[in-house]
Amino acid sequence: MPGAPDTAAAAPGVATAAVLVLGGGPAGRALAGACAAAGLRTVLADPAPDRPWTATYCAWPEELPPDLPASAVAARPHAHAVLPGGARHRLGPYAVLDTAGLRAHLDDRLRGPGGAVTVVAGRAGAGDVTAHGGGHRVRLRPGPVRTGRVGTAPADAPPVEAALVEAALVVDATGAPSRLRPDPGVRAEQTAWGVVVDERAAAPLLGPGEAVFMDWRSPGPARPGWSDWPTFLYAVPYGDGTVLLEETSLARRPGLPLPELRDRLAVRLAAHGITVPADAPAERVRFPVDTPRAARHPVGFGSAAPLVHPATGFGVAPALGLAPRLAAVLARHLPHDPAAATAAAHRLLWSPRARAVHRLRRHGLRTVLEMPPDLVPGFFDAFFAGRRGRAFLTGRDDLGGTLAGMAGVFRAAPPSVRTRMLRSAVTFHSSGR
Repeated sequence: MPGAPDTAAAAPGVATAAVLVLGGGPAGRALAGACAAAGLRTVLADPAPDRPWTATYCAWPEELPPDLPASAVAARPHAHAVLPGGARHRLGPYAVLDTAGLRAHLDDRLRGPGGAVTVVAGRAGAGDVTAHGGGHRVRLRPGPVRTGRVGTAPADAPPVEAALVEAALVVDATGAPSRLRPDPGVRAEQTAWGVVVDERAAAPLLGPGEAVFMDWRSPGPARPGWSDWPTFLYAVPYGDGTVLLEETSLARRPGLPLPELRDRLAVRLAAHGITVPADAPAERVRFPVDTPRAARHPVGFGSAAPLVHPATGFGVAPALGLAPRLAAVLARHLPHDPAAATAAAHRLLWSPRARAVHRLRRHGLRTVLEMPPDLVPGFFDAFFAGRRGRAFLTGRDDLGGTLAGMAGVFRAAPPSVRTRMLRSAVTFHSSGR
């Protein structure tokens, strides 16, 4: 069809594809593998495609795809929340993903059976994606870069030199903030500092088969230089005898500094008699939680879409579930009709219900950000007391569940928190955002 990239006429040194996925994290890898399985010629570009993943990924089990292998899940504890006074709320089943197992599973998908994905070591910025012949030409940096079909080329095969990729459709899976969209300003961020310790050492805070989603008890006496913004403990087992203990700031603009979170965690653990070995692995977390919806092209996916839940930071499970559905939609139109494929992708990712839920979630985030620091723990006390609180945390197109969850929080909230929620709701409705 006229307007589609002509793969046969591509210049030497230019890789060609129906789909170019920028970003090789869980979302990008899942979508690239699904596109190849759907019969689309697919290129996956990442600055360091072989770099191991070090982040901790968790999910609500009901959001995980049914075909995810057991090797991709490290532990299935039951989660609970702890309120400032020590009371507990049960949240139900939880899933801690096995990072190496998930990576191996997604890498296997890159190798077939529909056809291997071409993996390219390179990155692209906003100015590197240009219209070309009805599709797009993408300049990858640094260049030239080396490409190779995963699992198909012999180990001693000469690499293909390519600095450009011509694709009918480009997917932005570069994360948040996206490398393809300029940062519009200071964003609300989730920040955290964690350490990995033996589960026996963590016993004062985490029992067998448990995960602590939020522990709002004070870490201890405030120290000079600490802000008044509240933080909580997040604790999850890795399933190998170790656990992650992490001091977390849910959302703040700008994010709470990591050194302060490290100090708060040290004070909290010392108060419970937990000694952290000097060589204990540390986890540092910082990412935006108020990213606006991406433009139609490049098609945003993963955190760049954004699929990240602003109240939890979770986004991997929705991406894993949506990847095969998005690939099937793209395969109906590519490579011959990129415009139709882009429109279809937008309809799938941002249905009216998904847009409404996204708007309500951002409203909930703004409510927390505008809440006086001393009321934030009380807000979450009401959140977990509500019968449908979990519904707000899952289902990116579950409009009924989201509304019910928000109504439950309001009913359970004390008058001071209700007043703030009403004030934020008035702003929300008058702004139309």
